[in-house]
Amino acid sequence: MIKVVVTGSESTGKTKLAAQLAKHFDAPMSTEFVRAYAATKTGTLGYADHGPIAHGQIASEDAAIARATDVVVLDTDLISTVVYCEHYLGECPAWIADAARSRAADLYLLLEPDVPWIPDGVRDRGDRRKEMHALFESTLRDLALRYIRIGGSWDQRFERAVAAVAAMR
Repeated sequence: MIKVVVTGSESTGKTKLAAQLAKHFDAPMSTEFVRAYAATKTGTLGYADHGPIAHGQIASEDAAIARATDVVVLDTDLISTVVYCEHYLGECPAWIADAARSRAADLYLLLEPDVPWIPDGVRDRGDRRKEMHALFESTLRDLALRYIRIGGSWDQRFERAVAAVAAMR
């Protein structure tokens, strides 16, 4: 089974591309747990929130993985939790970083911040997407994870992502 993660900074089309890939490959998909969590939370997320976020993300991923036979598509994974935790709070709980490494995917599709920003009440880094993109890329590189950068139009993103996943099969 090939585990593919669509990742990157906010408002880059991760959910859209993950859903397209899941449909194209007839594969299960896990959702980004933190979006629903943040939408129900009053106030700013804090250090104590990252444990529940990580556990929720793990449960979402595991449910999709259990249904997979060939390919599973994850709309982000714990690497995102690590990046955002370190960015916002200056550190990430060691157990989350360890779990992110041990649960790493076979392929990361790192989406470029070259599409329009769409604010939605949860996203708050529209002016810092390039900075966040660089943090995602440096984390993937530091962990020696296999990734490719995906940019361009929506159609170009989809075509390049399909080709990258197909090459792994």
